[in-house]
Amino acid sequence: MRKHVKPSELLSPSRQKKNNGLPEGLAVNENRATPVDKITVPEGFQVELLYSVPGDTQGSWVNLGLDGKNRLIASDQFGPLYRFPAPAPGKPLDPADIEEIPAKIRAVNGMLWAFDSLYVGVNDYEDSSKSGLYRLTDSNGDDQLDRVQLLRHISARGDHGVHAVKLAPDGKSIFLICGNNAEPVLADVYRISNNWGEDHLLPRMPDGRGHNRHRLAPGGIIYKVSPDGNHWEVYSSGYRNIFDADFNADGELFTYDADMEYDFNTPWYRPTRVNHVVSGSDYGWRNGTGKWADWYADSLPASVDIGPGSPTGISFGYGAKFPAKYQKALFIQDWSWGKLYAVHLEPKGSSYTGEKENFLSGVPLPLTDLVIHLDDGAMYFTIGGRRVQSGLYRVTYTGDEDTSPVFAGTDGQRARALRRSLESYHGRMGNEAIPLAWDHLDHDDPFIRNAARAALESQPPSKWSDRAFREKRHGHKIQSLLALTRVWGTDPFHREESDPPVNPAQRDRILTALAEIDYGTLSERNRQALVRTYHVALNRFGRPEDDLVSKIVNQLDPHFPARTQESNRLLCEALVYLQAPSAARKTIGLLNAAITQEEQMEYARSLRMLRNGWDKALRTEYFEWFLKAANYRGGASFIQFMTRIRADAVATLSEREKIDLAEILTRKPEAKSPLEAATATLAGRTTSTNWTVDALSGVSDRMRGRDFERGRKMFAATACFSCHRFNNEGGANGPDLTSSGHRYAPRDLLDQIINPSKEINEQFVPVQVTELDGRTHHGIIVNLSRDTIRINTDLANPDQRIGLDRKQIKSISPSPVSPMPPGLLNLLEKEEIFDLVAYILSGGNPEDERFKD
Repeated sequence: MRKHVKPSELLSPSRQKKNNGLPEGLAVNENRATPVDKITVPEGFQVELLYSVPGDTQGSWVNLGLDGKNRLIASDQFGPLYRFPAPAPGKPLDPADIEEIPAKIRAVNGMLWAFDSLYVGVNDYEDSSKSGLYRLTDSNGDDQLDRVQLLRHISARGDHGVHAVKLAPDGKSIFLICGNNAEPVLADVYRISNNWGEDHLLPRMPDGRGHNRHRLAPGGIIYKVSPDGNHWEVYSSGYRNIFDADFNADGELFTYDADMEYDFNTPWYRPTRVNHVVSGSDYGWRNGTGKWADWYADSLPASVDIGPGSPTGISFGYGAKFPAKYQKALFIQDWSWGKLYAVHLEPKGSSYTGEKENFLSGVPLPLTDLVIHLDDGAMYFTIGGRRVQSGLYRVTYTGDEDTSPVFAGTDGQRARALRRSLESYHGRMGNEAIPLAWDHLDHDDPFIRNAARAALESQPPSKWSDRAFREKRHGHKIQSLLALTRVWGTDPFHREESDPPVNPAQRDRILTALAEIDYGTLSERNRQALVRTYHVALNRFGRPEDDLVSKIVNQLDPHFPARTQESNRLLCEALVYLQAPSAARKTIGLLNAAITQEEQMEYARSLRMLRNGWDKALRTEYFEWFLKAANYRGGASFIQFMTRIRADAVATLSEREKIDLAEILTRKPEAKSPLEAATATLAGRTTSTNWTVDALSGVSDRMRGRDFERGRKMFAATACFSCHRFNNEGGANGPDLTSSGHRYAPRDLLDQIINPSKEINEQFVPVQVTELDGRTHHGIIVNLSRDTIRINTDLANPDQRIGLDRKQIKSISPSPVSPMPPGLLNLLEKEEIFDLVAYILSGGNPEDERFKD
């Protein structure tokens, strides 16, 4: 059970006068952080506001740590470090107990006490030459950190720079967390091949608004560093903006990576997510539209997808005097949405999966960092950043559940031990590396497959390349040829003058070996791995001669379209790149049949590079799609992405084609709202039923043998995809519905759909903002910056945002009305509704035993 409390009702300090005629409870003191009675916590937990940070003298705190005497240390985003003891139970922090640490350092974004030193990651926003990894020590034994030693300069800019520092489980090394705007440093060991690649077969587009348009692989990096700072290893890469990380009781590292909100409602959008940081991993962040799918053969899936947000501090609950499940939870903070989640992880093979729980939230509550204090067993957290009002809080448990320390280790030791044995050869040669890796190249566990391939890539290719070509087992052959491609080939975006030219013999040998594999006999996973290997090889080596092109087309074309979206995406790109004669006809068919705008955009993006196989009718269908898609909505770069796709498509037309298609090219789209565009397939229906839960009372007994394809179509037709994420498709401004089957019975789900305001999901509670002039706004607070609060006022259009001046706000209160409109089922028939419910509750899996006939 949760305590549901109202969101904060913020007032500018200049308007915060007691009994000034405002509703009771609104008056607060100047420079006061969000009051605790405006924060939601689970039943039995208590939150204390210990200190409201005076911004003019102590800045805005973004990082928390503990020193060797368990005193708390906080850092100002643009200023120095402050040290103070944890206040006594029930007592606030006495400002007199706060001392500025004398070390001449600022902008600390991560800190670790280890080896009688405070290691800090500095991300200096004003002077990138000051960013890097530092070690602070006491020079004369007076209990003051005054000596500053630069261990490694790391050039960084903006928010995506040098961040957290963590101690390895064995206590022998430290891990440094860096975002994608921290320049990669020259390392002593690369646990993942440093032959970096964007590895896009078709040209990708940089962000439409120019964000990070010149940033290339490897993206954000996690380094393993010796205590003296002399030995550096690249441990894992492919992140966007990771701020923090923590080890679990099994000795496994986890981080919380950022999404790119400009990408909302596109096929390349990836929600914020918890990633299991394993040696030799590339989590696939690439520039603009180029983010890798997490099912690519050379990438890895997230442990938990969270949703939209801005990840900041994370920590396991070890040492907290909390109930058992919270001691074992991974706590992660979201700055922009003001959420502190408890992620409950469970072993899955050699990795983990899990579920999130909304543990603590407030509006606004720009969370920045947290620590578990081992002396009192409390959680301490800060809010602040970007010069907004900062504060220090404490969370304790006062309920009746047992808070005795629990064993936090998990099952899965055997699988993890196998993965680690493979990881021991990452960046290191060994006689046993090749046979050990080879045995596991086609393992069912993607983390073991990745570890095996990375181990193989660390060995001299002269010792295993011939074996790759001789290999008879298709899965092993594909993975070994992918490894060889990543070692031999050079991505054109990373090619330097000193690199040797493309070797046609190596290219043709790899492509010929791939073309000899019988596609039809492969598992779905290996089919995707085969085509992904073609993508990487063709990108790195270039297009082969026509006879080999024909051989590849003849291998792949009979299997396109495929049964899955993932295979269709890969096959479409490959066949468009090869200019296959049937690619236009088959892909236009898929484009017309696709239900979601994300899937449609994926095909349209590939088709923009196709010059062969068109006729006027197919071209007309293609450009008619752009007229329909003109009403689609997404993040801030969505319109620019769509404009670029269409411009590239027009550029493939001959002058004759431009004349023949003049009418469709100049036709203006019919303007529709996002909701009208999403529900267009129901526009011709005239019978409307005001469905009630009672009228559909038989739903629980009608869940077996449902039509899942029709259920998916109804999910799209009722605009669910506009706001809700489902199986990595759809919007991000509403709850992810993929795991609804774990939370709802059929009748309960129907009640949520028919009566959306009856109980609003706590992660997406809308607010009502009233300005001093009486104007009101409804929506979700999505960002803060100094005195500006940004609100999304239309969840079907993620870019529909307004900025409000906090000084002009009279109140912020919870809205009793859900942003989800009622009546979405009114044009559906009863059997269609039952199909929709079964589709949602099954997670889109027709093999779910609960729904089989």
